[in-house]
Amino acid sequence: MLTITDEVRDALASGRPVVALESTIISHGMPYPANVEMARTVEDIVREGGAVPATIAVLHGRPTIGLSPDDLELLASDTSVIKVSIRDLPYVVSRGLHGATTVASTMRLAALAGIGVFVTGGLGGVHRGAETTYDVSADLTELSTTSVAVVCAGVKSILDIGLTLEKLETLGVPVLGYGTDEFPSFFSRSSGFGAPMRVDTPADVAALMRAKWDLGLDGGVVVANPIPADAEIPADEIGAIIDRALGDMDRLGIRGKDATPYLLGRIVEITDGESLTANIALVEHNARLGAAIAREYAAG
Repeated sequence: MLTITDEVRDALASGRPVVALESTIISHGMPYPANVEMARTVEDIVREGGAVPATIAVLHGRPTIGLSPDDLELLASDTSVIKVSIRDLPYVVSRGLHGATTVASTMRLAALAGIGVFVTGGLGGVHRGAETTYDVSADLTELSTTSVAVVCAGVKSILDIGLTLEKLETLGVPVLGYGTDEFPSFFSRSSGFGAPMRVDTPADVAALMRAKWDLGLDGGVVVANPIPADAEIPADEIGAIIDRALGDMDRLGIRGKDATPYLLGRIVEITDGESLTANIALVEHNARLGAAIAREYAAG
């Protein structure tokens, strides 16, 4: 069922480090052509870090592990590409469609391919107002069951960070602050919430991954890597912008899987592109760390 490129297959067979990358950030997270430029740059960063990049998507109904330059261009520019979470995978596969994979579906496909490290921008989580809407990302459920380490800049700051951390604790998911005692909030290095655990080196992360899975504790690991200081948008500044974007979304009646792409796009508009610059910087920063963790984990 999986289509795996020769480069990725050979790396996995020989025990060399591989880093999974999602595709929703390309199709639904950034405007064209910044999205395809980001995707190419992130793959280059992973290679420079000594690992093989494996961007994941569904193409013509085939879950695909490792993409060509033409595939990246298609995902970045074709507006018919569907945002695919776990529940959507059977539909997109059975109908032979193109799909950009979210954190949850990328985790699942990475695990099926035998990839243990995955780099993204930010996690999904518990949405603000979830006590009435029950809007909770499938990313959290997937983290409770699928054994992949996810390198991110925390959860997306449009979410309820406190409730997301509580949910991750309930699900038994280790949440690591990388080089920080405070949980980062995507655009900002601070969130007001402590990181449940702290690690300071890629070797620390790899050791925890081995310990967790050797104990038979299935499920993922969150590695929360703060955005570089020179790229962050201070928490109080971005907080006001998010509130404005949320108000706009409510007035338009946007809900469900369309909410996050709308909010991220609206925040780019309000910040006159500053948030897009920050988003790209944090993804590149995560790719460097992800490659280093994959190297340590492969070294065993």
